[in-house]
Amino acid sequence: MKKFFKLIALLCIPFFLINPQKKDEEKDFLKSSTFNGLKFRNIGPAWNSGRISDFAVNPNNYSEYYVAVSSGGLWKTTNSGTTWTPIADTIQAYAMGCVTLDPNNPFVVWLGTGENNHQRALGYGTGVYKSIDGGQSWKHMGLKDSRQIGGIIVDPRNSNVVYVAAEGSVWGPGGDRGLYKSTDGGASWQTQTVPSSGFVNYILIDPQLPQVAYAGNFVAQ
Repeated sequence: MKKFFKLIALLCIPFFLINPQKKDEEKDFLKSSTFNGLKFRNIGPAWNSGRISDFAVNPNNYSEYYVAVSSGGLWKTTNSGTTWTPIADTIQAYAMGCVTLDPNNPFVVWLGTGENNHQRALGYGTGVYKSIDGGQSWKHMGLKDSRQIGGIIVDPRNSNVVYVAAEGSVWGPGGDRGLYKSTDGGASWQTQTVPSSGFVNYILIDPQLPQVAYAGNFVAQ
């Protein structure tokens, strides 16, 4: 019996000797030369692209995604960027700030209009829009005087709960500005009080604790 266990131990020795070497070899692959063949290339939309505000990828189909252009509408691809289709030409705004898919239903698309980059020249929007058919048709969901929408988040536990970061006018007070929340799918909105010259341009929720939200609040000087 002792000879048997000695034989097993001898057979295991080469495994323990070789296995660390394999791990070292695997680590050698994680170097710059391994990824030299991976290069960025322009996949469009090139005709009126310019500044890109946001992306939204269908989690059930990675070849389908949306691109919100700061000064050129909303575009959709269903073949990983080989071809593009403008899908928001019926909206009375050409500047897009953000696009978000409902995590419970990728056919539901939320679109925030108005370029969310604060600079000397930027396009205004007309509020928040929603599509329930993948961008084929749109419904205006309010916040018309927000000028710029910085972000939209849908609660993964309840699609009726939606958060919107609204910036308002860059050059003056008033309008729809602040952090807005809807509990009825966008039919109505509630907001926290912010300074008349302040704005919220970013919103994020904790993926593990969706009841915890973070917002970026700024005051224009």
